[in-house]
Amino acid sequence: MLRSLRQRPVTGSNEDLRVVELRSAVSRLRRELAAHPAEFPDRGIAEDELAALAAMTIDGVPETPRLRRSLLLIAGAIGSVSALSPGLTRVRDAVELFGEPRR
Repeated sequence: MLRSLRQRPVTGSNEDLRVVELRSAVSRLRRELAAHPAEFPDRGIAEDELAALAAMTIDGVPETPRLRRSLLLIAGAIGSVSALSPGLTRVRDAVELFGEPRR
């Protein structure tokens, strides 16, 4: 894991490391969800919100309230699917990087 993800650019890039971490976590969870064989009622909601999160990482730093809203929708949609729990945790941790620093 990276030592500090607080707005430090990737070497040779202007990209915020928090955005890089979020993009990676979202991409991984999207792949895991696509590979998950079981259908569940809110799968489409999870897929749509993961796509929205991925889109938010394209144009710089996303808005924190929108990130949190998407996270809540995703958690509600796939929270009971234990196989996706680690991926969901990675996305949550990445979203938390955009919040207030912990004391």
